[in-house]
Amino acid sequence: MSTLRRTVFDTGTLVSAALRVGSIPHRALSHAFSAGEVCVSATTLVELEAVLLRDKFDRYQPVQIRQEFLAVLRQRGVLVQVSAADEVSVQPPCRDPMDHPFLALVQRCNADVLISSDGDLLVLHPWQGIPILTPAAFLEQVSA
Repeated sequence: MSTLRRTVFDTGTLVSAALRVGSIPHRALSHAFSAGEVCVSATTLVELEAVLLRDKFDRYQPVQIRQEFLAVLRQRGVLVQVSAADEVSVQPPCRDPMDHPFLALVQRCNADVLISSDGDLLVLHPWQGIPILTPAAFLEQVSA
């Protein structure tokens, strides 16, 4: 995976990266930015913002820091157009339809890898030949 170009992260992994600087998810995101492009869609950004700005995360990081994380992701991430039709036509589908936007994004941006801690996505590995890896497995592969 030394020729990494395009990476997609699911919401849970991005939330972990935002809340715990220096954590494995944070390091995986940093590596993905330095090694290529991190792809996002309007749908995935909306979901991330809704989750990341929940009051329950105030004890981990101030809301301003989380907003700055979102701003950096919007600025540095590659925005890929993914339609609702793309999301509903994902094949093979995920057992959790809420994860379809990530799979559709993987398809539309021709991602090299999807980074996730979500069991519903991980069970699909590899999906259409594209690896779905935990942040730790991703870091292990890129450092090998």
